Amino acid sequence: MTDGQGNANHDGSSTSVRMTILGVGAWLIFLIAWNAMATDSAPTAKAVAILSAVVFSSVATVSARLRKVAFTAWVLTCVLIAFCYPQTFIHWGDFQLKTLIVPLIQLIMFGMGATLTLADFTRVLKMPRAVLIGILLQFSIMPLLGFALAMAFGFEPSVAAGVVLIGSCPGGVASNVMTYLSKGNVALSVTMTACSTLLSPVLTPLLMYMLAGTLVEIVFLDWVINITKIIIVPISIGLIFNSVLRALDRRGAWIDRFLSWIAMFGICFIIGIIIADSRDKLLTIGIALVAASILHNAAGYVLGYFGARLVKLDESSCRTVAIEVGLQNGGMATALAINTLKDPLAALAPAIFGPWMNISGSMLASWWAARPPTSEKID
Repeated sequence: MTDGQGNANHDGSSTSVRMTILGVGAWLIFLIAWNAMATDSAPTAKAVAILSAVVFSSVATVSARLRKVAFTAWVLTCVLIAFCYPQTFIHWGDFQLKTLIVPLIQLIMFGMGATLTLADFTRVLKMPRAVLIGILLQFSIMPLLGFALAMAFGFEPSVAAGVVLIGSCPGGVASNVMTYLSKGNVALSVTMTACSTLLSPVLTPLLMYMLAGTLVEIVFLDWVINITKIIIVPISIGLIFNSVLRALDRRGAWIDRFLSWIAMFGICFIIGIIIADSRDKLLTIGIALVAASILHNAAGYVLGYFGARLVKLDESSCRTVAIEVGLQNGGMATALAINTLKDPLAALAPAIFGPWMNISGSMLASWWAARPPTSEKID
């Protein structure tokens, strides 16, 4: 190694260490300020807490060591701003920001479609058993768990319906990234996400009618139409967009980076709107919803993994099924709660479950990344 290379590596390492220290320091300041705010509600404490969160999130975005938690950090920053200054996410002048929720979800779904190809759907023919067991577990375990937890915690009907809803949605767009980091079967993950989303216009309304029909009014056809309009149409347009760019050989890596930034911004903004809109209610049931989200998510991972093991899928595919089952499409649940149930309280569960799923998914991915799977094949 040359001196120049050694100095470059040393400088890069020093920069990374400095940024990590800065990030951890900012996070500690945030925790101290949050505690002060909780006990005193001082404006200065709020400002320091938010500034610290913004600094930490910014550092995480550019730091190699912290980049995995950048998205979660920005989500928590938006949650903090929504709690401290709710008007920031409620309206700008006369414009009500919650009217942006559905268009933002459609934009995110377009981005998801723009990463897919027809091969992602037809691949099910090459691994039917793995895809079938994954989708079966996803649309059985998670809705039933959601219903059981909603009843166990005694949530009021609107909130309970939101818990059932998050469990009745297909896999989330983050599952593909988490699968990659976990050294799972990425092709299986993408196919499961694509196929479960394609089935959602029928399965999600059906599950909601069966499990939440006594909690809130469920008009089956309205759900089918709204899911098609909010989810399926944007994904289809994104799929066509991707196919055209590939045919013209104009598909650059910058498109994926741009769409991922749009998705991150959109999800953070949506969560901020929901938290701000239901802030007072969340202060009374927030802890219970967090507990429910942890239990729901953890059970999804465990039952998904061992369900896949039971049918003798290989280790890489078992990890994939666990992540696909445990990570739900919180954005879709949010849009349906607002647009179909027309109840902001029903959107609280997706707003709480979403950030936690990203935190737990990152932790699980890091743990599995350090333990490469064996190279056994699916029978």
